[in-house]
Amino acid sequence: MCEAGLAPSADPDEELLRRVAVGDPAAIQAMVARKLPRLLSLATRMLGDPVEAEDVAQEAMLRVWKQAPKWRPGQARFDTWLHRVGLNLCYDRLRRKRETPIDRIPEMVDDSPAPDRGLLAAETGARVQSVLLKLPERQREAIVLCHYQELGNIEAAHLMGVSVEALESLLSRARRSLRLSLADMAPRQTRRGA
Repeated sequence: MCEAGLAPSADPDEELLRRVAVGDPAAIQAMVARKLPRLLSLATRMLGDPVEAEDVAQEAMLRVWKQAPKWRPGQARFDTWLHRVGLNLCYDRLRRKRETPIDRIPEMVDDSPAPDRGLLAAETGARVQSVLLKLPERQREAIVLCHYQELGNIEAAHLMGVSVEALESLLSRARRSLRLSLADMAPRQTRRGA
């Protein structure tokens, strides 16, 4: 199925995918370099676990390699398909995780040079990630796609299989929940910056 208004030749990954399909090693490396960072980011935001995120990203890239020879240009944008694969793999893992509760979110490494800024950023990032993981899955998916993956509302709605209005409603509810859950952080950051 082709997105409205998207010509089949408008897919920027089409030529690279064709080369991956014939086993071109340079194309495979280029595809991994182009897509892996966004897949890792998507999976980390959805799962809250960098190790699980790496597994999801690797599985998604393996599916790219397997799907490339069967890919039919013009049916969908490759990037949209790849995001859907990544999200589906995340949801599979989230379903399995429901049976095993997590006590705490793993710490994220921060390579920033200033220790006090790095500490604040790590603390803020961990807190935001913790609150993000508490959102209902569809709201989290909407936030991750629009804010972290930087997809437009139309593309994110298409990817989620909802109308743009439904996506905007999910985003609105998610933002409201995030704002309420993180409200105590605003005054502290203002005081530290002064």
